[in-house]
Amino acid sequence: MNLALIAITGDGINVAKRIKENLAAEVTVFLPQKLKQTTLRATYYSKKFGDQIAELFSHYDGFIFIMASGIVVRTIAPHITDKYTDPAVVVVDDVGRYVISILSGHEGGANNLAHNVANVLHTDAVITTGTEAKKDIIIGIGCKRGIGSNEVKEAINNALQNAEVSIDRVRLAGTVDLKADEAGLLCALDELGIPLRVVSRSEIDTCAKDYSTSDFVIEKIGVGGVSEPAALISGRKTKLILKKQKYPGITVAIAQENFSW
Repeated sequence: MNLALIAITGDGINVAKRIKENLAAEVTVFLPQKLKQTTLRATYYSKKFGDQIAELFSHYDGFIFIMASGIVVRTIAPHITDKYTDPAVVVVDDVGRYVISILSGHEGGANNLAHNVANVLHTDAVITTGTEAKKDIIIGIGCKRGIGSNEVKEAINNALQNAEVSIDRVRLAGTVDLKADEAGLLCALDELGIPLRVVSRSEIDTCAKDYSTSDFVIEKIGVGGVSEPAALISGRKTKLILKKQKYPGITVAIAQENFSW
């Protein structure tokens, strides 16, 4: 995905730098001439903001705006056509707390883009698409280095079958930060259409919910578990409905959101 990243404040530049340096995509940064500096490679424009966006809107697959959502909505409104042709649009606030999918969530890929940006900023994506609201299953996954995508998919499908839930109810999968670039895992989730939420080891270390621990995992990565805490942390008001299942090179746990206690 060919992305344009636009910031309009000094604080926004810091967030833009984090995204630019860590997002696995082709990203072109645009900044107003008044913010010209040397810490971030960018294209600087002197036009009015609205005129600049009008010029760029049809030339990129997606946009990441670091600014207030109201500014973005008013600026892109004249250029919106339909969900099948409009670019993906994601909005991030000036300090990187919120990552919101604004336009072309499914068809344009804004929902997935929001999840990817949120992983870079160590926060949550805000997805308001109606079909996503009906999904309440979170999968936690731990795996060995070099795992194959087919093995991951088989483990996920087996775990879902054991939990007696449909893959159509899966909102996202969670894993530990050490596995954020695991090719087989990323490929499997992409093929299954499941977004990934990356959980830091510090989040796992401070997780207040009960989960099973392993001395082996503690020795390897410094925290007691991956699949169970990742499933619990990655969702909202979660409870495990399937404890850690072991498969060759993979562990999978399943949590349900908004669980009826």
